[in-house]
Amino acid sequence: MQVFSNRVAVITGAGSGFGREFALTAAGLGMRLVLADIQPGPLDETKKLVGAKGATAVTAVCDVSKAADVESLAALALSSFGGVNLLFNNAGVGSGGLVWENTVKDWDWVLGVNVWGVIHGVRVFTPLMLEQAKADPEYEGHIVNTASMAGLLSPQLMGAYNVSKHAVVALSETLYHDLGAVQAQGQDSAEGHGRRLDCSVLCPAFVPTGISQSHRVRPSALLNDDSPTASMKLAQSMTHKAVSSGKLTAADVSRITFDAIRNQRFYIITHPKIMATVQMRLDDIAQQNNPRDPFGMKQSVRPDLSVL
Repeated sequence: MQVFSNRVAVITGAGSGFGREFALTAAGLGMRLVLADIQPGPLDETKKLVGAKGATAVTAVCDVSKAADVESLAALALSSFGGVNLLFNNAGVGSGGLVWENTVKDWDWVLGVNVWGVIHGVRVFTPLMLEQAKADPEYEGHIVNTASMAGLLSPQLMGAYNVSKHAVVALSETLYHDLGAVQAQGQDSAEGHGRRLDCSVLCPAFVPTGISQSHRVRPSALLNDDSPTASMKLAQSMTHKAVSSGKLTAADVSRITFDAIRNQRFYIITHPKIMATVQMRLDDIAQQNNPRDPFGMKQSVRPDLSVL
């Protein structure tokens, strides 16, 4: 995707973090915006910020875990702007602790937002975008699914989050191949050329965003009855420390992401140094070794398991 001006971007999780920065970058490129978030206050603030850049934006309070909300979001995009060019399935939450201590409500919340949110986005928007590509030879479209380095690694005390982000990576890789299959008429489509609708998966490491405080938007029906366990408290502390210490900003991640969109790059890796740890995992799989500690190469973020 090369042309952004006057085209339409839909962004979930637009009230903060990556979503807000995607909106600001898109506004600076002259895009029209459909902004969604579960929090109306932060969503309205993002709308004001993009409006100050001269962008036209509409907003929707949206729980991406609910199919009807995402379907309504697509209807809003069509009624407001007539189509969609750029989709960010970005809304996400985090929860931690020893994997067997995560409750059913923990799993329902994390998988509902992080996995079902992306599933609904792909299911609802992809057919609409493919129809636009079929009808308009000048159409360009791109879907970005926000995963995490936790979609390529499996650190301790992050079980539900790891599972959700691995699912997003697998879904995105499959989407890439499926889009290639239906756009096979384009020359060299297997190499990414001739694809007028493409996709990427964003895999950032630790970046100062609100993800470590995402419990503030947890629905009351999915709140746990019991107090957090020691492992849950440790995971929360570990995540907050790691996220707060991140050197890259959400604005940096947005810039890297838009560069990847322009270059039709599928894997968006914002912290290339961590790829050595990813390679270690791949080597363990290929050589059938037992998995090594993902934090072994970065002891500064490794949790103090002695407190458990």
